[in-house]
Amino acid sequence: MTTANESTSSNPASNRENLRIGLPSKGRLSDLAGDLLRQAGLRFRRQNRGLFARVSGLPIDLTFLRTDDIPTLCAEGAIDMGITGSDLVAETEAAASVRMPLGVGRCRLAVCVPEDSSFKTAADLDGTRIASSFPTLTKRYLEKFGASAHLVSLSGSVEVMIQLGVADAIVDLVETGSTLAANRLRILDEIGSYETVLIQNENCRDAETADRVVRRLEGVTIARDYSLLEYNVPREKLTAAEAITPGFNSPTIGTLEDESWCSVRAMVKRHSVIDAMEQLEQLGASAILETSIANCRL
Repeated sequence: MTTANESTSSNPASNRENLRIGLPSKGRLSDLAGDLLRQAGLRFRRQNRGLFARVSGLPIDLTFLRTDDIPTLCAEGAIDMGITGSDLVAETEAAASVRMPLGVGRCRLAVCVPEDSSFKTAADLDGTRIASSFPTLTKRYLEKFGASAHLVSLSGSVEVMIQLGVADAIVDLVETGSTLAANRLRILDEIGSYETVLIQNENCRDAETADRVVRRLEGVTIARDYSLLEYNVPREKLTAAEAITPGFNSPTIGTLEDESWCSVRAMVKRHSVIDAMEQLEQLGASAILETSIANCRL
């Protein structure tokens, strides 16, 4: 049963004016995309792994697609926006603009060779066989070094192709490097860094709603990079404390009952919070608290 707050749609053609957003249909990126939209206030329910869903309260239809197809379908106008990997946008050379990075799914595209191989530079790969799911990016990379190779295009399990005798090198996405170590491979060079992005068709059917989606997602992604730091500090140390936690524009300062002390609230980059807390403690601050930020508008 569909509730008042959540609705579904099996036929997006019945709402031809609605903004259409393509989401990955399965896998880790599907979960990440769904979580991001819900945190941004886009409420929907996908029933029985269906292909379509309606966003409650907004003129938006969601379509669940293969992640690899989202850049092409966005460029062709089948969807207005989509969440996919920037590596796939680059590989397909899709005519879709990147509206914003989403701060998740970061990875590197790297040229990998056997640990004991004699390859030292990209030029050494001239005349070799290279297996990859990214033949376009691989060819473009090799051309920069005047190299040409026989490209073996695959959709998965690229890292085992050298052991199978199919390739002399591979070009694949690398996150931690553990898979490379397990297959006795090393990185020869990195082609580029990529992450999950929101893309948009150049002829979006509802630009106003698209801008609202972007602003909402910006609120979530920016919030993930910051924490709210609150503390009390002697008023005579306030200037030094503000230098440690300058905030986004400036910190919020309050007066305590003891007027020789004041309270401070400031947004701090999450990766800097621990260092800031230690510096504040050394300065004489007390009651130092970190609070996570779920959403924000800056």
